[in-house]
Amino acid sequence: MFKSPKRHHLASPVPSRRPALPAVILDSARYISLAGFPKSCWGKPLKNKLRDILNIEIPIISAPMGGATGPTMAAAVSEAGGFGTIPLWGGSTEQVRKGIQQVRALTDRNFAVNLNMDFPHEEKLQACIEEELFAVSLFWGVKPGIIESAKKGGLVVLSTVGNAREAKLAADAGADIIVAQGWEAGGHVWGQVATMALVPAVVDTVSVPVVAAGGIADGRGMAAALMLGASGVWVGTRFLASNEANIHPDYRQLIQEASEDHTGWYQELYDGFWPDAPHRSLENSTSERWRAAESPRSGSRPDEDAVVGHKPDGEAVMRYQSYTPQTGTTGDIAAMSLWCGQGVAQVQETMAAAEIVEEIYRDARRILQAGSDVLDEA
Repeated sequence: MFKSPKRHHLASPVPSRRPALPAVILDSARYISLAGFPKSCWGKPLKNKLRDILNIEIPIISAPMGGATGPTMAAAVSEAGGFGTIPLWGGSTEQVRKGIQQVRALTDRNFAVNLNMDFPHEEKLQACIEEELFAVSLFWGVKPGIIESAKKGGLVVLSTVGNAREAKLAADAGADIIVAQGWEAGGHVWGQVATMALVPAVVDTVSVPVVAAGGIADGRGMAAALMLGASGVWVGTRFLASNEANIHPDYRQLIQEASEDHTGWYQELYDGFWPDAPHRSLENSTSERWRAAESPRSGSRPDEDAVVGHKPDGEAVMRYQSYTPQTGTTGDIAAMSLWCGQGVAQVQETMAAAEIVEEIYRDARRILQAGSDVLDEA
């Protein structure tokens, strides 16, 4: 069985294989500090340091986008100094073990497996513990018992929340990191509070590091999140335009052509396979037909039984199915569930995942270092 020396990172952090990168302007182990700003403008100290907990150099975490994020992307983000996550909740327990092994074959850096609390997860969590995984990302609700089990199993726990009340519940149960997911996020969205309002509310409620998620796709978004008190950022839509994303070329092109107002939040539009799960995706012919029919409930929607394409294995894709069109999918790709956040307008170029990590971090540093100059020009 794989024995990771990083399992005991809190007691004795493993030195990085890479030369240390300069500290970001926000040092979450000390204070929020702005170049040229007096100490009276600094924020409160945090008890934990995100980069120390995850043993990373760059506080950027790739979102676990089902169908799009595979071992290659998770490993690439971790190799770049960030923190990769891989969604393995949709398969069997053995597939969880296989997925972990596939990422480990590509990197010896830390990463997390994402588990969905709305689907069977106890056995999958146990598999993560038995595989001596470094961390788990828990999504779609806060279950204190699961957090406690993960901690007892030696895992670092990242818990995604949609409000400050959930954040406190997760932190009290032992979560090491809180991911505050704003309403702007793409894919399945748990809460209904925008990132700008959510992050400071969560930061003010818990003493563990908070990671901002939702609408963050470039260095400007990262800088803004850090100024709100976040210790790092959770990025999804930007990585859809990475070389490592396992999505259909048409899907990638539609993302790069979309504007900031070209997404829609739906209570149950793409509910096939995962019902009662609000989500955000690109507007398309499916959403337009549904709205033209006055937004009927599931069971009464236009073309409900229509097959719009086929998966790479030949399985049919229904019009309102929750499905990420992957490489090899055929049919009317544009009519499928094209998960996407409101930060999509900042996604215009396909790059390697490592380059995306580096670009976001570099631009965030530059903006934060401008500090008082930006304020003077306001």
